[in-house]
This record gives sequence, structure tokens and C-alpha cells, in this order.
Amino acid sequence: MFQMRRRMNNRMGMCLPCLGGAADDVVVTPDPETRRQQLAEAAEKRQKETAYRGVKNPEAVERKRKKQEEIEKQAMTTSVSGGGGLKWQVG
Repeated sequence: MFQMRRRMNNRMGMCLPCLGGAADDVVVTPDPETRRQQLAEAAEKRQKETAYRGVKNPEAVERKRKKQEEIEKQAMTTSVSGGGGLKWQVG
């Protein structure tokens, strides 16, 4: 009977620090702002990993994408400014 109580106390002590011995295992949670920042960083990392899955050189892909965006932006500004567009004739 004594051994059974002793085992129960040891098991319960592992779950609840106030019952003995497990106070070293308590993890302090960070404040909400720090936790939010950690979660955001982890989510960003996961998105990058999934976006470049199977790509050998993700930096080159990113450079090409930015260059393509710049070319498209230039094309939009030149077409809006009237250079080389359709000409209207009245007559």
C-alpha cells in the first residue's frame, strides 16, 4: 500500500509542479506581442518554403519575377502617356 501511494505521488508530481519535483519543467510563455511576432515569422518561413519547393535557385526566380514586374510597369506607363498608341482622325 505504501509503495502504491509513493508511485501515485511521483506520477502526480510530474503533472503538477506544486505536488513535488517538476518546477524545473515549467515553461514560461512569452507576452502576446512576442508570440504574435514569432508566429508571423514562422508563417512567412513556411510560405517561402512552399513557394520555392522544387526550385534549385529561389533567388534567381525572385530576380526574374521582379524584373518582369518592372517591365510590365514600364509598359503600362508608356501606354498610358500616349506614346505609340492609336491615333484618332476626324474628317
